[in-house]
Amino acid sequence: MDLSQVGKGNWSGFPVPLDNVYEAAAEWSQALAGVQRPWLCWNVSDRWCTLQQRLIQEIGWTPVIGFDPRCGPPKTVLPGSIVVDFNAKFGFPVMWPHFPLEFAFLFSDRLAFWHADLLCRIEVMHRLKVVFEGLQDGAMAAVPDYGSRRYIYRFRHHRYWELAGCTTHGASKSQFDQGAGWWRCFDHHPNCPNEKERRRRSKYYYDSGVGIMYWKRRLGGRVIDVPLKWVAEGHCTSINKKNYQQVQPGGQRNLSAEIDLNFDLAEVAKQLNISHLL
Repeated sequence: MDLSQVGKGNWSGFPVPLDNVYEAAAEWSQALAGVQRPWLCWNVSDRWCTLQQRLIQEIGWTPVIGFDPRCGPPKTVLPGSIVVDFNAKFGFPVMWPHFPLEFAFLFSDRLAFWHADLLCRIEVMHRLKVVFEGLQDGAMAAVPDYGSRRYIYRFRHHRYWELAGCTTHGASKSQFDQGAGWWRCFDHHPNCPNEKERRRRSKYYYDSGVGIMYWKRRLGGRVIDVPLKWVAEGHCTSINKKNYQQVQPGGQRNLSAEIDLNFDLAEVAKQLNISHLL
């Protein structure tokens, strides 16, 4: 497998022994010892990451900062924030937050998360706080994604999106034990119970989060829907911007290189009434 795909979280041809992941996760757990409300951020831009840290701290949670190897750790780490090099034992050329998120049960009892290109109004942060802190162990919260209208009845394409959400130890472990978590190609999960089930799962869309929807619909998982309308306005993505400029047009997106090219952080903060946190 292309190592740039491994770090994104893809079970198809995953070449790393799980024991290596468990060893790494033991260090992640040590880094988060005593943290009751960790919130995973992913640094692709120091300025954006700093604002995300302030938003998280505004509601009393602790920013836990991972980072894309193409960008490196943030230069600005606010007092109380924690930086974790989730890639230290692997050295993948690309790593997405999906990688540690799949193994949340190994290092946290409760873990919130969001996209590196998401900012929210303060009132939305408080709504999310209420949902995330109200989760019972075994439940999680995430944004559902049913695709465009032409996919509304194509149920095998439906998924949960890691745009913003929170998982608990029990939910994460149940997903891993049943082989239906965040990573792509969940039909290749090592805990898929048998070949008949693998064939069933192979008919589903390959993308990340399809396994979470499967966990809810077929395996009895509990997922609280986070309405997309809560967070859509602050999602600074190519989906929401006409004439989005890519560093490598037609190729793999590089958010580290593109986020400041396409979005004015000061203007986005102004629109969301969070300029005072800059």
